[in-house]
Amino acid sequence: MVAFAKPGFSFSYVTAQEISALQSHRTARGIPNKQTNRLLVATWNIANFGVQERRDSDHALIAEMLGWFDLAALQEVGDNVTGLKSVLAKLPPSYRTLFSDRAGNNERMAFVYDSSKVTLLEKVGEVAVPPASHRYITLPGIEQKYRGFDRNPYLAAFQAGGFRFLLVNVHLYFGSDSTRDKNRRRLETYAVARWADLRRKSGQRYVDDIIVLGDFNLPKAVPGDGVYEALTKRGLHLPAHTSQVGSAIASDNHYDQIAFFPGNTQADYVDGGVFDFDAVVFSALWNDPQRSKADFIAYARYYLSDHRPLWAEFQI
Repeated sequence: MVAFAKPGFSFSYVTAQEISALQSHRTARGIPNKQTNRLLVATWNIANFGVQERRDSDHALIAEMLGWFDLAALQEVGDNVTGLKSVLAKLPPSYRTLFSDRAGNNERMAFVYDSSKVTLLEKVGEVAVPPASHRYITLPGIEQKYRGFDRNPYLAAFQAGGFRFLLVNVHLYFGSDSTRDKNRRRLETYAVARWADLRRKSGQRYVDDIIVLGDFNLPKAVPGDGVYEALTKRGLHLPAHTSQVGSAIASDNHYDQIAFFPGNTQADYVDGGVFDFDAVVFSALWNDPQRSKADFIAYARYYLSDHRPLWAEFQI
């Protein structure tokens, strides 16, 4: 993991004021309060988490947002989990974490969940395609061969109320905008979709509901986009969001997604959206005539993230 450049200027903020701004925008963006018959799930790529020099106040802002949800999947967690533990310490004591070992780019993936609402079940592991099955990971127009995941998707089964489900936490390959790297990304995406489809149809499946979420490096969630087509080819569904903003703070890209299959899981889905924290946080910096938009983005992505949280609500 390579950290973003640390901003070369000073800016201080009052944590309580920033939290108040986030809470007000939470209401504006329609993120509901927790309810006993609802499950709030989020996914968030927290840029280079554990590598960039975030401060205690920054961890407090991250914890504030994570605390709105019963369960969150995190990507880009570094080998050094000090930052993750610092955020966890700022959440209510019922919150727990579960994380993978480091993989490509020295990244871990993690789950953070409220154990008073969500129970961790027996199944924890990774998605891996055996070499003998690599020949099945093919897409029209792509001649190059699938060669495995750069970071194996991390999975865990949970239960909330009567809702038993498997979360598959992904951060798929990006590489570059070259055709070869884009094709590798599409093949990785299809490998996840195929795995999820096969498991849901298996007589040995552990749970009926499979939710695939995380950073797919998906440019646009629209028909015709190569990654989107690969993700939905085996039936995974991407719900429309109430807040139509991208998941990256410097673009309108739809990198982050929460996907599931029609049927029981879709019937349980209530609502979802993107939380654009950058619309309200660090307003004094945004309004400083001595600072540019680029300065604001550099600050926000270093101390918080260059991705926005994505959330979904399910009835349980």
